[in-house]
Amino acid sequence: MGYLYQRGNVWWVKYYVNGRAVRESTATEKETEARRFLKDREGKAAIGQAILPRADRIRYEEAAQDLRQHYEVTGQRNLEEAEYRLAHLDRFFVGRRIVGIGPADATAYAQKRQTEGASNGTINRELAILNRMLRLAYENGKLLRLPMIRQLEEAPPRSGFFERDEFEAVRRHLSEDLRLAVTIAHTYGWRMQSEVLTLELRQVDLEAETIRLDPGQTKNDEGRLVYLTPELRGLLTAQVDRVMALMRERSAVIPYLFPHLTGRFQGQRIRDFRKAWASACKRAGCRGMLRHDLRRTAVRNLERSSVSRSVAMKVTGHKTESVYRRYAIVNDADLQEATRKLAGTISGTIGVSSLDGQSVSG
Repeated sequence: MGYLYQRGNVWWVKYYVNGRAVRESTATEKETEARRFLKDREGKAAIGQAILPRADRIRYEEAAQDLRQHYEVTGQRNLEEAEYRLAHLDRFFVGRRIVGIGPADATAYAQKRQTEGASNGTINRELAILNRMLRLAYENGKLLRLPMIRQLEEAPPRSGFFERDEFEAVRRHLSEDLRLAVTIAHTYGWRMQSEVLTLELRQVDLEAETIRLDPGQTKNDEGRLVYLTPELRGLLTAQVDRVMALMRERSAVIPYLFPHLTGRFQGQRIRDFRKAWASACKRAGCRGMLRHDLRRTAVRNLERSSVSRSVAMKVTGHKTESVYRRYAIVNDADLQEATRKLAGTISGTIGVSSLDGQSVSG
């Protein structure tokens, strides 16, 4: 049998679980609420139901750490990408009790991110991380019930892509090593941050003329291997030579395909080049273009080249055809080309019919 007692103005309860005394604060100064709390605890203890620790002791930081550990152990998500999204969540939610995080907080977070210039799609990816964090806390017995975290309405898929002359113009304004990086993305549709810039020398085989991504290095966790175009073989050979020269100069092993070749970070892996990219686009007259547009362009080029969709998806790493189709962009040039092909087919049919002596008049 449990009972109530006070410490200061706050009511506490004492009850028994498997013969062991448990003392717990009700966090209220109202006796009626404290009695309801005690009855709830006694009822759960009587039927052997798990009794959660005090919710006000579980804060966002603990739940976030649990999520990081979960991703690290299971490999279900790229850790670098997850950390990038968690960094935004951390700034907003650190110090809060997870029991108090609900729809209103998610809306406030989304509004704040919008004022920072984040798109609804980006915000939704971050809210998905938050939702996964809360679900994991629920599964671990640290949260009594899951809040409803609603997604924002996203804009239609972006239709940005590069024509060849635009790509060449931007590439000319990048350093030689970054020219290789964007060419890989433009050719195979690989993701810049997690797939191209993370490449190591061991993943390049100039003799076999291949580059590969290891299982777990890609978003879908599957390995990938592609054969080099003549252009890429030349660019890769030159980059490998630059990295080897840097290793000789520093008398140190550098495993990365894309290390900083100069400056105070020399030898460390290039993790981003947003400023260099924005500058190159500006100088080439292609303001507003994204590096992810290279991935869309690669899909379109594969479609135009009549590469089978199953093979194209192996190259780009799209796991589902529905996502791949979002990248298979059709623009005015594609529609004009379709009309030219259709006109040629119709003209050819009429010509054959006339030769066969069949009427072609209306």
